[in-house]
Amino acid sequence: MAESGTLSFSLNGRPAVVRCPDETILLDLLREQLRLTGTKRGCDLGTCGCCTVLLDGRPTLSCLTLARLADGRSVTTIEGVSPPQGLSPVQRAFVEEGATQCGFCTPGFVLTATALLAERPHPSREEIERAISGNLCRCTGYSAIVRAIEAAAREAP
Repeated sequence: MAESGTLSFSLNGRPAVVRCPDETILLDLLREQLRLTGTKRGCDLGTCGCCTVLLDGRPTLSCLTLARLADGRSVTTIEGVSPPQGLSPVQRAFVEEGATQCGFCTPGFVLTATALLAERPHPSREEIERAISGNLCRCTGYSAIVRAIEAAAREAP
């Protein structure tokens, strides 16, 4: 039987205390135990970016991260990106630019873009392309995604 530990962390801006086996990955904790299914299970190998969450504001592949590493830290999922009054600037830009097709990869892209714009409010196209290089999309061809991030950056002060 696996050891279980208690984790205490901030989840989407709210305190969370959970108990889970030490070998639980963050993706499983979020999707299966906490029922936050916006974080997608894609490749389980860390190559597609669909499982991206923000760990202390940094894009993190939750399929490769042990849940226990979230202890005492801040985790933001796609469910925690929207402000109370509606969509975040990144989410709104994705809609307006048609940067979603099937939508499966969108949460990972939105979180990656959110982190990029928090660190660098007015990135160059090259910086955007580099930032999203760990996220795969099989539908859009990336042009609309880059345009959406550029549009969101234009809203930044």
